[in-house]
Amino acid sequence: MPPTDRSDVLVIGAGPAGAAASYWLASAGYDVVAVERKVFPREKTCGDGLTPRAVKQLADMGLAERLEDFHRFEGLRAVAHGITLELAWPEHPVYPSHGFVVRRRDLDQMVAEQAVKAGATVHEGTEALQPLVEGGLVVGAVVKDKERGESRELRARYVVVADGANSRFGRALGTSRNRRYPMGIAIRGYYESPLHDDPWIESSLDVRDRRGASLPGYGWIFPVGDGTVNVGVGLLSTFRDYRDVNTTHLMEEFAATAPPRWGLTPAGATCAPTGGRIPMAGSVEPKVGPTWAVIGDAAGSVNPFNGEGIDYAYETGRMVAGLLDEALTTGDGMALQRYPHLLQAEYGLYFKVARLFSKVIGQPALMRELTRVGMHSRSLMEWVLRIMANLLREDELGPAEAAYRAVAAIVRFVPDPVA
Repeated sequence: MPPTDRSDVLVIGAGPAGAAASYWLASAGYDVVAVERKVFPREKTCGDGLTPRAVKQLADMGLAERLEDFHRFEGLRAVAHGITLELAWPEHPVYPSHGFVVRRRDLDQMVAEQAVKAGATVHEGTEALQPLVEGGLVVGAVVKDKERGESRELRARYVVVADGANSRFGRALGTSRNRRYPMGIAIRGYYESPLHDDPWIESSLDVRDRRGASLPGYGWIFPVGDGTVNVGVGLLSTFRDYRDVNTTHLMEEFAATAPPRWGLTPAGATCAPTGGRIPMAGSVEPKVGPTWAVIGDAAGSVNPFNGEGIDYAYETGRMVAGLLDEALTTGDGMALQRYPHLLQAEYGLYFKVARLFSKVIGQPALMRELTRVGMHSRSLMEWVLRIMANLLREDELGPAEAAYRAVAAIVRFVPDPVA
């Protein structure tokens, strides 16, 4: 085994969460090493949509100008029950009122490169095989260069786990998903479309097959701006028979029944669809140990309302980087133990509402009736957009509390799912 490398922080994974943590730690002057199993650019199953929260984080990392090279959109077009509503992103004192659609192969490479510019070292094509544990403390990892087949030890004072939804490294440290929390199942592909530069991302809240029969889940069409659109379908494990759902069939039916204006045809598909499962609503525990923390998808930091995870990946990466800055500066390792409390303060109420609402989403008949009512009220749907995208202002937290009470009243009559 080659000589051991040592750093202040070792980051497992250089996707959104890992790259963000690496950027902020390197910007603070620390010696940061990140290992990424794949080689950039690499594809990732995702809707590719960046909400205002994600745009804000990217701008803070100095990438605002780079984002302008990609397709900008102004809000969400909701489609259900023959009604179409175009809902602009709300004005907000912190977040911009626009988003971007950026393919993950471009986005993740861009942020990883920004981390390197800030001073981080990123080893691509390098897999973290197992944690290094000494005296009961995680002190690094054994990693393998996949091209050369060589293994070595990377040691660090702290380890940040950001290896995605499956998080093998996290599981090796004892993390696991709370199965009473919702899990997302999604599939997506790309199609050629004349509306590839449409100013709205579109969400279908009433998915039906070619015979008109209602299907579980929701669909999306996100214009990419390069001649194609990202088309996908998602559903939650709160749907009673989710294990029996053929997501490929869902995808085919949704693409076949999409509004004609998109011009989707089987011949226009540019690639085979890909799918995956994503833990949500902060469902992974524990999130921190004496010398390690779990962030992004590896921590289940995904929005159950809409499957959005990129912004929470950036935010949790930045959050842990700030705590590690304090720990490394003061020598007080207990600073990292505040991570769960910060998560609760930032997302606790929001994820609580989302977890409850996920039970409603899992009941197709109930969801149809709620969307039928909602689509007849633009003002109501504008509030729904703010709540779903977590864009309420401080003076608007009352509606979140009201939403929680309303959803809680509904779900008392909905049985708990077996996830």
